[in-house]
Amino acid sequence: MKIPSLALFVVATLFSSVSMVPGQSTQSDRHASMKQEIELSVSRALTFLKSQQNKETGAWSTPDEPAITALVLSAFSGYPNRKPMDALPVEADRGYKFLMENVKADGGVYGKGRANYNTALSLLAFTLNPKPEYKQVILNARKFVFGQQNDFDEKGATDNPFDGGIGYGKPGTDTPAHADLSNTHFALEALHYSKKLFQDDGAPDDKKNDLNWGAAIKFIERCQNRPASNDQKWASNDPKNAGGFVYEPGSSKAGEDKLDNGRTAMRSYGSISYAGMLSFIYAGLTPDDPRIQAAIKWLGDNYTLDENPGMGQEGRYYYYHTMAKALTVAGVDELKTKDGKSIDWRNDLSRHLLNNQKPDGSWLNDTGRWMENDPVLVTAYTILALEHIYRSL
Repeated sequence: MKIPSLALFVVATLFSSVSMVPGQSTQSDRHASMKQEIELSVSRALTFLKSQQNKETGAWSTPDEPAITALVLSAFSGYPNRKPMDALPVEADRGYKFLMENVKADGGVYGKGRANYNTALSLLAFTLNPKPEYKQVILNARKFVFGQQNDFDEKGATDNPFDGGIGYGKPGTDTPAHADLSNTHFALEALHYSKKLFQDDGAPDDKKNDLNWGAAIKFIERCQNRPASNDQKWASNDPKNAGGFVYEPGSSKAGEDKLDNGRTAMRSYGSISYAGMLSFIYAGLTPDDPRIQAAIKWLGDNYTLDENPGMGQEGRYYYYHTMAKALTVAGVDELKTKDGKSIDWRNDLSRHLLNNQKPDGSWLNDTGRWMENDPVLVTAYTILALEHIYRSL
């Protein structure tokens, strides 16, 4: 298996222009300065993560959630200026050994539960460090994730709102517990990038298995507030929510809005809207597709770094993480706000994250929902966001 370029960090090469005034640095100089600051920040953050590893097990945070260790390993693999063949630190070697110890006979990589979530993020971590001894693990993990896709009722008909989507998964059962856009986005991301490993050698075992990508797109559509492409009755065109996404068809973590016409709208929110946008791209849609453009408009209209739009402080660092991934992958240089301003989101987000780094190199959300009171998880999210920005400058 050939070692590919770091496919996770494929980003647009164009960057928005910067108006010049006397004494102002050139755009190139500004980017060089920002990249240097990011390098220093990420270096400090990785030092913090090294100090947090359980040296006996090789895990970070809880051993029951290999996904957290996988996120940390992805952060180490994407270190600025790292070449594909550069050796990772000994802590990463321990971490990969821990993941290998959690590989199950069914191909999944998980502990006590949340099989798809843990497997998808572990699959991505293995993809970013594709040693020959991991090849079969990657192939088997891909098959496991394929098998998590929902197909209820009539097979192949996408006649159930959850068809095509992927949930947390239940070890030892044929049917996932549910389907949601967060799990689906992690699964599609891992499948999208791991597939690149086998494009040259044409692994026959991998070609026999594939996701139903059309069904995946239908599921993603059914999570977007866009009646033109969402066939569910709850989908709304009201300006507050139009174009954004919800957690799963007919249900939003941000709650509901009662409209003047008597209807109930599912509230769109920031982190899941970036996850939906990414999912469309991983499924093959281009950034000029009207479904993605509708998402970008909602995200621009609701742009803020003070919170996860629609969710307050809950999931704020997951929001930063998905924002950086989605906008770099889509090649978006500026976001247009509802008052007509153009936001250089790379500079804005970088400054915000750098300014909020703690003296020990970590980041932390004081609001603990979705485990964001764990500095290891939040720091891994933040490093990955900064690494995406770094490679797009």
